[in-house]
Amino acid sequence: MRPQITVEIVIEAPLNKVWEYWTKPEHIIKWNFASADWCCPKATNDLKVGGKFNYRMEACDGSEGFDFEGMYTEIQENKFIEYILGDERKVKIEFIDQNGTIKVVETFDAENTNSLELQRTGWQSILDNFKKHVTGNAFQ
Repeated sequence: MRPQITVEIVIEAPLNKVWEYWTKPEHIIKWNFASADWCCPKATNDLKVGGKFNYRMEACDGSEGFDFEGMYTEIQENKFIEYILGDERKVKIEFIDQNGTIKVVETFDAENTNSLELQRTGWQSILDNFKKHVTGNAFQ
């Protein structure tokens, strides 16, 4: 059994906006990368149980890139999303309304290539970038 890693943020924004920015490809391409030297030039998202998503993540200089893709296993609108990645790792994202702020909690099975700390840092950076995009403070 793989260890799990959890990252989270709190966003001051309406829940429906947070959900929309998390799930719509036109927003995903603006936040789904960990640093300013990476980008997400393409995203597709079929948000339904059994639906698939694919987010292309690339270094801005074109030197490397990969597809982050998976299939949805459970969705409860404005509450949580669960999916399984191509390598069978599971991911759950919870959207918790806390009286006007939204707590986003992402828990995922660790992979075996990179250290747990590197994975935690990378996923947290993407989550932080998501928050910046939702609140209008994203680097682009």
